[in-house]
Amino acid sequence: MNRAIKLVLKEGTTFDLYFFDCRVKRYDILSLADKFPQLYALEDRKLFLKGRLLGWSGIVWNDELDVDCDTVYEEGIDVTDEYDDVIVVTIGYNIKQLRIEKNLTQEELAKMIGMDQADLSKLEKGLMNPSIKTLTRIANGLDSKISITIQ
Repeated sequence: MNRAIKLVLKEGTTFDLYFFDCRVKRYDILSLADKFPQLYALEDRKLFLKGRLLGWSGIVWNDELDVDCDTVYEEGIDVTDEYDDVIVVTIGYNIKQLRIEKNLTQEELAKMIGMDQADLSKLEKGLMNPSIKTLTRIANGLDSKISITIQ
């Protein structure tokens, strides 16, 4: 299963979806409308803009309108090169997941590593580019390791 971590709603009925493997796929939800005619309802911009990630496995608009993230990953167009924040978003997501697994709040982890809670929040949301030194402090606080690979 392909883990989705961030949804970006675009123009029309198109969206970009960040995945845990540092890829971003673009998808037009109406490409499924011939098979699922109820998706034509998403031509209503107000309804389309209500789309949100459901965990990491799907995108939902309401009880009747959704799409599985595996479909987007397999059929979407790779637009990773259009984004310069993919790695930062993925790192932030990973930190948040590890923190949750350790049953720590942002405030608790921030205090443990001598970091401002607001900065940790920005980092988890992919809004802040962390230094390797900061990542090392976070990894130590989470009893984890850092692995950096340049290919």
